[in-house]
Amino acid sequence: MSARLVACAASAVLLAAGGLFADTRVERTIPLEPGGTFRLDTDVGSVTIRGRAGSGAHVLFTSRRDDFEERFRLQFDQGAGTATVTARQRRHSVWFDNDRTRVDVTVEVPFETEVDVRTSGGAIALSATKRPARLRSSGGSLTVEDLDAGLDGDTSGGAVRIHGVTGNARVRTSGGSIEVARIRGSLDADTSGGSVRVETVAGDVKAHSSGGPIHLRDVAGRVDAESSGGSADVAFARGNGKGGRIATSGGGITVSIDPSVGLEIDARADSIHSDLPLTTRGSSRESLRGTLNGGGPSLRLDTNGGAVHIRAL
Repeated sequence: MSARLVACAASAVLLAAGGLFADTRVERTIPLEPGGTFRLDTDVGSVTIRGRAGSGAHVLFTSRRDDFEERFRLQFDQGAGTATVTARQRRHSVWFDNDRTRVDVTVEVPFETEVDVRTSGGAIALSATKRPARLRSSGGSLTVEDLDAGLDGDTSGGAVRIHGVTGNARVRTSGGSIEVARIRGSLDADTSGGSVRVETVAGDVKAHSSGGPIHLRDVAGRVDAESSGGSADVAFARGNGKGGRIATSGGGITVSIDPSVGLEIDARADSIHSDLPLTTRGSSRESLRGTLNGGGPSLRLDTNGGAVHIRAL
């Protein structure tokens, strides 16, 4: 084949490929009044949802492929107080399955909207809404900011970042770390693949990690924390004497307590050190039982992989 024919063939391939990756936009506005529910169930794409003033759910699908609408069936439905969007793949395409994160879904809803989202194709980001949110992703991270309600979040594929939730929050990830700040309710956080870092929670905290350390700061409620993959560093809020249980299999435990509260403390570790004036009922290098300010709720500290250090705030 001549060099000229080769060049022409190469140009044809590039032009065809360029056509596949032309931008596609599918845009709809579904009637939805404040106080309603928005549902999204999609086989494809990362999802961004933002609250705004006014009414109506504005939905935008963007893709780098010009055959997006041929490959996916999009359905936009309106019900009594609900707006529902469904995206389903029309036919199997291995190449496109591996490239599904090139699709983005952007949604704007009234501030006072309950949100229920499931995606198999990427991350979910939610901000500035004022009713409960339920988020499920099989392929990416979860990010939530300024949610004036409760949260239920679950991902199999990435990290969780939560900043500002006024209700209770429950989050799960099988593939990354969890970072949480400013929860005005309780928190239940579980990861199989990274660390848990939490700051400022008004209620109780349950934290579990199979793959990293746990760091909790300014917790105003009871703490139940367990790590199979690292240390635990927990600082209770001032005035918090609600106790709990902190356990690790892969590191030491450091706990910071307001010295004015009353607690029953039971610690077991390779070694134990306390900066607080405890009244002990029995102690050795590897165990300690005692009371702080005459006793109160129980605080149990157990580690198989290091020392326990009890400090004053």
